[in-house]
Amino acid sequence: MKNLKKICILLCLSFVFLASCSKNNVNNNPTGDKTPTDNPTEQTTNYTIKDYYPFKENVTLKYEGIGNEYAEKTVYTDFINGDIIQLRSINGGTTLAQVLQYTNGELRSLASEGEFYYRDNLTNNEYSKYEVLLKEPLKKGTSWTLSDGKKRYISAVDKEVTTPSGNYKALEVTTEHGDSTTYDYYALNQGLVKSIFKSNGMEVTTSLEKITKDAPVIQTTKFYYPDYANDRMVFHKVALKFNTNDDTKAVFEKYFKESPNKDLTSLIGEKVKINKLYLNQKSNTVMVDFTGNLVTEMNAGSGLEAAILKGITNTLGDYYNTTNVIITIDGKPYSSGHILLEEGEVLKTDYKNIIEYK
Repeated sequence: MKNLKKICILLCLSFVFLASCSKNNVNNNPTGDKTPTDNPTEQTTNYTIKDYYPFKENVTLKYEGIGNEYAEKTVYTDFINGDIIQLRSINGGTTLAQVLQYTNGELRSLASEGEFYYRDNLTNNEYSKYEVLLKEPLKKGTSWTLSDGKKRYISAVDKEVTTPSGNYKALEVTTEHGDSTTYDYYALNQGLVKSIFKSNGMEVTTSLEKITKDAPVIQTTKFYYPDYANDRMVFHKVALKFNTNDDTKAVFEKYFKESPNKDLTSLIGEKVKINKLYLNQKSNTVMVDFTGNLVTEMNAGSGLEAAILKGITNTLGDYYNTTNVIITIDGKPYSSGHILLEEGEVLKTDYKNIIEYK
């Protein structure tokens, strides 16, 4: 059990990487881009990490896993912000967000967040710690030591690697720590194509199986609406589609303005905007801020207004997997002729006696 736990943790932290959207075979370079030297002991002249780890939008990477149930996974690109990329990795146990940065000749892992089922942009956050995944110069022998004492180094620059997606010549990066060794393989113009973890006779392999272009992240989300005529709340499932760099609040704003039936009340008016939407991770509270016309466009009595706020609260709480939601208007506490909330007052989700609308 101890070894299995260690394998699961290492898999979640190590196998969340990006590749581009075209297959490549050994000694075959269909893009016409630079090819590495045939001498594995020499530096890959004129190459940088960007050549071996390109940031690509709207690409889905399917990895085959052998040796552990968490080795198989699918990776998406949520956000690209200059030299920073945010990836989403989905395996059998969790959804992991990882923020990587290419800077000063290094590919760094800035953050790794587990249980990341929602979609917030983490690329603008401040990070004080990082782990170096890959380091220039890209030549055999380049080495560095991680904060936990692991030794990581480039052990080959032209290693032949076989994966379900094809055969590659790749950089081999070896990480040694105690009784375990990890081998990561980066192919030119592709990114990470294979990882092998070995420990005490155990071996777990993750290999690139399929690359799909123009594949959005699809999240089925429950939207809660007042069915005022029948004095009840209902929910309706919507398949939200997110491409790289899509604004989460813009997507929710769109569907808040719609309802599946004219008898159901939409949650905001056509001219209302969402200024901010994110999860405060410290307090596990959704923070949503609307423009000042939220109340005026609502044009509702006290009962319907309370039901609309409940619909917003339930929808966002469900999506972010929390019971706590704070609703503000232009940065100030929600206030109308019927309802006045205090500074920082939290609204709680309530799913009792709510049925699905089909």
